[in-house]
Parts: sequence; C-alpha cells; structure tokens
Amino acid sequence: MEVRVDPEKCQGHNRCITLAGELFDVDDLGYAHEKNDGVVPDELKEKARLAVENCPEIAISIEED
Repeated sequence: MEVRVDPEKCQGHNRCITLAGELFDVDDLGYAHEKNDGVVPDELKEKARLAVENCPEIAISIEED
C-alpha cells in the first residue's frame, strides 16, 4: 500500500499529520507530503485509511498493492 497527497488539493489542515504522523510530514508552508516515498508498512495501514477518510480536501489517496 502507498499513500499519495495531491499538492494541488492540500490546504494545510494537517489532520493527516495528527492521525498518521508516521506517514506524513509538512513542508515549510504547512502543506502535507508523504514520508518514505508513500510506502505504508502493514502495521500503519489503518492509520493511512483514517487519514484518507479525515482529509477535508480529499487530497490523500491510497494505492493498493
């Protein structure tokens, strides 16, 4: 599984950081991006799904293996 943040949709609410800080980071302007090239370890898959479900801008997507 991999997560992707669409930089054109992200508005910097950072709910993804709050829910899954292991998977996301922010740039100098406060916009989210993926850590580890978006690769989601098995133990963090549920957190990735929570981040997708809670993004108010629908800027996060999941790519399943």
